Amino acid sequence: MTDTVYTNSTKRNVGLLAACQAMLFTNNSTLIAINGLAGLALAPHVGLATLPVTCWILGGAIGTMPASLHMRRVGRQRGFTLGTAWGFVGALICAAAIAMQSFWLLCLGTLVWGVYNAYGQYYRFAAADAASADFKPMAISLVLAGGLVGGVLGPNVSRFTIDLGGTRFLGAYLSLIVFALATMVLLRFIRIPTPTAAEQASSGRPLLQIAAQPKFIVAVLAGAIGYGVMNFLMTSTPIAMQTCGHPYGDAAFIISSHVVGMFAPSFVTGPLIKRIGVLPVLFCGALLNMVAIGIALSGISVAQFWWSLVLLGVGWNFLYIGGTTLLTETYRPEERAKAQGANDQAIFIMMAISSFTSGLTVTAGGWERVNLVALPLVAIVAVAIGWYALRQRASKAAAV
Repeated sequence: MTDTVYTNSTKRNVGLLAACQAMLFTNNSTLIAINGLAGLALAPHVGLATLPVTCWILGGAIGTMPASLHMRRVGRQRGFTLGTAWGFVGALICAAAIAMQSFWLLCLGTLVWGVYNAYGQYYRFAAADAASADFKPMAISLVLAGGLVGGVLGPNVSRFTIDLGGTRFLGAYLSLIVFALATMVLLRFIRIPTPTAAEQASSGRPLLQIAAQPKFIVAVLAGAIGYGVMNFLMTSTPIAMQTCGHPYGDAAFIISSHVVGMFAPSFVTGPLIKRIGVLPVLFCGALLNMVAIGIALSGISVAQFWWSLVLLGVGWNFLYIGGTTLLTETYRPEERAKAQGANDQAIFIMMAISSFTSGLTVTAGGWERVNLVALPLVAIVAVAIGWYALRQRASKAAAV
């Protein structure tokens, strides 16, 4: 009976967290589609066009460790609710910035919004923490699958709201508030126990000791570089397409397809990890990223942008879910807050660097240079995964 209740409770939480993920990525994909273009319209210099995107990610980098430690004290439900409130405030500031035509106020608004994104990235960990070892990869995958809704809904919302309100981009930023409020409602129904006093009192091993594990290093590299490369290419895509003469509708469609590519594989990634193992899935993710870059380097037609961004999304999915799954094997329950926080902080730092440099790179060197810069980073991930796989094989052989 207890197992049945536990399973039903876990499935309920996973479903609700997947719905919260859908709301989060509806907003995120809207921001992806418009932030670079809004920045380009308001920036005092074209090289600063993606600074609002960078501030959004920087807000996540600043907020991710405090968010993890905060939820360790007050629990997931209260923490996620506070995090969503940051998104509400950030959207209002962004809308005010557009109304006032202030580039720096837009940067502040996206910085505040980034704190909401920092909290939202823990939806996958909340599902994993409450799941059994066998169900953990599936729980992570199903929560991330909620982003599929965002991939379809977000860019289409931006397409229909971008010119509402009398000022370009104003309606799109205001629409973010609706989805933040919907997330707050969904969070009221999540039932995840608050950490006990004993769990809060125990801190486990020092973070440096946890981070020194080869498994931890590979997990963080896969997540951070995989996310950084994806963000580097994705952020520059609307600007590159505009430079190539493609209309905004095509860019919005490609960003929508890309986000679908990011999350649609989630329905099979978990079972795939369970069937063939996490390391082969991670390596496939790195290879898909290389193929995506190859297609991008082959030309600038809409079809080439589409195939490149879709495959980039699938590669990210394998690296992100695989990296998250591998990371959950590196810490004890009392260590999860600092281990998860360190992992996501590395991801956000890499994303902040990639989003800022993408604007400088695409405006100064074009789409080809963006892809050439990304290629060696993907190679680092592939080498790290291969090294760890060989290390594991040698360790098993020695044990026999």
